[in-house]
Order: sequence, then C-alpha cells, then structure tokens
Amino acid sequence: MAVFDAESILSALKHVKTKTASALRDLVSGEAEVGSSARARITALFDEGTFVELGAFVKRRATELDVNTPDELESVICGYGAVDSRLVFAFAQDFSRTKGAFSEAHAEKIVSLYKLAMQNGAPIVGIFDSAGAALGDGVKALAGYGRVMACAAKASGVIPQIALIGGICAGAAATVASLFDFIVMNSKTGSLYVNAPSLIGGGGTDDFASSTGLVALSSEGDTEMISAARLLISYLPSNNSEGTAVLSIGDNPSKPVSFDYSASTEAITFITAIADKGTYLELYKSYAPEISVGFISLGDTVTGVVANNKAVKNGALTSSAARKAARFVSFCDCYNIPVVTLVDSCGLDATIEAEKSPYPAELSKLASAYASAECPLVTVVAGEAYGSVFTLMGSKSLGADVVYALDSAKIGALSAKSAVALLLNDKIGKKAKDGSVYTRESLETEWNETKGSAVEAAFAGEVDDIIDAAELRARVAAAVNMLAAKDKHAGGRRHDNRPL
Repeated sequence: MAVFDAESILSALKHVKTKTASALRDLVSGEAEVGSSARARITALFDEGTFVELGAFVKRRATELDVNTPDELESVICGYGAVDSRLVFAFAQDFSRTKGAFSEAHAEKIVSLYKLAMQNGAPIVGIFDSAGAALGDGVKALAGYGRVMACAAKASGVIPQIALIGGICAGAAATVASLFDFIVMNSKTGSLYVNAPSLIGGGGTDDFASSTGLVALSSEGDTEMISAARLLISYLPSNNSEGTAVLSIGDNPSKPVSFDYSASTEAITFITAIADKGTYLELYKSYAPEISVGFISLGDTVTGVVANNKAVKNGALTSSAARKAARFVSFCDCYNIPVVTLVDSCGLDATIEAEKSPYPAELSKLASAYASAECPLVTVVAGEAYGSVFTLMGSKSLGADVVYALDSAKIGALSAKSAVALLLNDKIGKKAKDGSVYTRESLETEWNETKGSAVEAAFAGEVDDIIDAAELRARVAAAVNMLAAKDKHAGGRRHDNRPL
C-alpha cells in the first residue's frame, strides 16, 4: 500500500495551533465517545494531529432570503490526513451551521476535494449531516448536488468511497451517499431517505435502510461509526491501480481447518475457519442473509468472500441474494481484490415473489459480475450445488480460475430427491442386479454416489480437484497467492522467437 507520511504533516504543523482534541487517544482505545460535531467527527477519523483543513474560511453566500441570518463559514468541513499512515480525503457536513444547508459554495468545496482525491489516488470519506438544500440558492444548490453526484460517479471504481450517515441524509443527499461504495450508519442519530418518513408513513431508520441493502455496516454511535470507516479503509487499496491490499496479520496459511463442515449451517462458521485469525468483516448482514459477503485476510492478502448461508432459507439463491453478491463481486473486481466463493445452496427460489423481482434479470446481474470479473476468482463447492446455482455461483464456465470441491460435495443438474422423482420413480419396488429391491432411499443414495457426486464434475473438467475440508484453507490460500499476479491485459508480443 502507498504510505502517507503522517510525521511530515505533524512536522509541518508544529508551529500551528491545531484543532485536534487530546481525547483522540481515548477514542482510539475505545475509552471515549466522539462528539457529534462535524469537527469532532472528521478529526477522529484521522490519525491524531494529521488532519489538514482545506477551504477553512469559505463563507456561505447570503441571499435576500437570509435577512436574519448572518454570514457564516460554509457548513461543510473538508480536508485530508492520514488513516493508519495512508492518505485519505474527507468532508463532514456541519449541522451546527445553518443545519448543514447544502449550497453552491458547499458543493464547490466538496468538488474541489474530489479533484484532489482523484489526482492523488486516495480514498474519500463523506460524513453526511444536513437538513437539505439552501433554498435561497435555488437552482444553484440543485446544480451543486448534480456536480457532487458527477464527482462520485466518476470516482466510482477508481478510488474507494465510504459514506458515514451521522445525521440527516435526505433527498438528493441520499442519492449522493448511495453512489459511494459503502454506507456506514449511526443507528442512534442517522436517517437516510428520499421522501420524509412523516409523509409516507415510515422508512429512514437504520433498520429500514439496512433491510433494503443500502447500509453495509451499522453502528451504535459516532465512535463505532468512525471505527468502522477506519476498519473498512484498512481492507481496501487506495485506488484501482495500487494492487490488492495486504494485511500483516501473520497467521499460518497452511494450518488445517479443524471443524466438520457438514455439521455446520452458518456460513460465518465456515468463513472464519479459513480466515487469518478467524477474522471476518461481514457486510450487509441484515439484507438477504441467505448469502454472506465481506472481507477476510487469507495469507495476509485481503480477500472478498461470497458464501451461501444454509442457516437462512436453506441457502437459496434468491433475487436479493443475487443482487447482493453481484454488487460485491463487481466492487472487488474494481480494485483487483480476489474473490473466494463458497457454494452450498438448496437451489433457486421457486416462488411467485421471486419471479416478480424480476428474477431472471437479478440472476443475470450475478452471472455478468462473475463473467466480466478480471480479479482472481477461486470457488469452493462445499455442500450442495444443483442446477443453475452451480453455474451462477462462480463456476469455471463463468470464468473462475480455480474450482475445488469438498469430498462430501453434491453437484448435479438435479438433487437426488428430484432426480429419483422425475427419472427413476418407476424403479422403486423392482429388483436390482444384486437381488435387492430398489427403494427411494437406495436410489437417492446411488444417485448421490454417481451422477450427483463431485467426481462427475471433476471428470467434466468443471472442478479442478476434490479435497478434504482439513486442507481447505491451505489450498485456497495457495490459489489466491498463485493468482496474485494475474493480468488479463498482458501485452501482445511483437513476434514469436523463431527457431534457427
């Protein structure tokens, strides 16, 4: 990762009276709560003493509608600093100044910040807390929203963007925040909506926004919200050309997995078993919990994980699950973060509600995300993978680089139960060659051992190897390490080296 020299900033500012609170040491250790002011929030985000403000004395432009409102400094604080010694840019809307009113000048400060972040290839964090547009600015404020939206859209896939909802984030501001890669919301003070909850009878809360897939992480206060942002930044490269992020956790990548996967239904149990030090940063936990996505470190390499969660809806690949996985795979591909897919699902969602989603379009987004991804893709069929689920969940046919299957995995066009019901039902009660009588159970067992086994998929070249669960971490870590230098844009040759 590119390292930002925090010491040089501190040295440059040694003769300047900084606004950084001494309580930041307590904040880092979790012993103090961040104040709710914009300045407290933005200084807490950065390593102590490294925040440098930009446009500090820009004043709001009073209009004829501001008769009783004196000129004030603009209601957004912008600047840069170090987060774990890495350069990061940030803005924080200041509700204490005209309720954080979004004006033309407000927008200009954020646009200028984006320009610097893009030029320097550094992440940007936005802390949202505003009652809305400065009505006196009229269409200029609306145009300002558009310019900020354009900046966020153009930065998407180039530099990571994290939105923190510390207060009100409504209307056009909610659209801006949703253009960011991840949203972290303070469940106590944050609200996120387009239409006012009082007008439409609900919405706006953290629980509501999380259930719709908007919020990646929720917090119980500003301290936890800021900590979540810093943690997310640690998993991400600074920009799309820097290369995969590395965390120096120091766990042995070859240590055996010491749990029985077949006895577990919680995806998180499986994920933490292969992750360095068992650490997993799960995202969007409240949305489509039948699939789990998030970040782990694997052999010190930051790795994205997509895993069916059998504990919820039997791991069905629902419309929402497909959308959730597709967005996450797409994000990882933007920054060349390897993706490990852990497959164990009962199949597709066979309900009329799914078809109304519309289901085919949502499944196509998932297929497209995997097929277009150029980042390292490693897939493990850990349990069941029947029908389209096998194809859609990161199969070799969609572009996976390496596909493993546990020796207990079941793969096929149909489950044993469906296969016997559709194809072998007439055999029940008849004699087999060995003289025994076919039963439904014996036919299902036979199907699982032949047509439904991982061996058949390996024979077809769709599975690279069948492995024991104990060696899973080592094999996946080795595959991710091998693919670290993967480049689908390798330069063409000038000519071959002809034999003489």
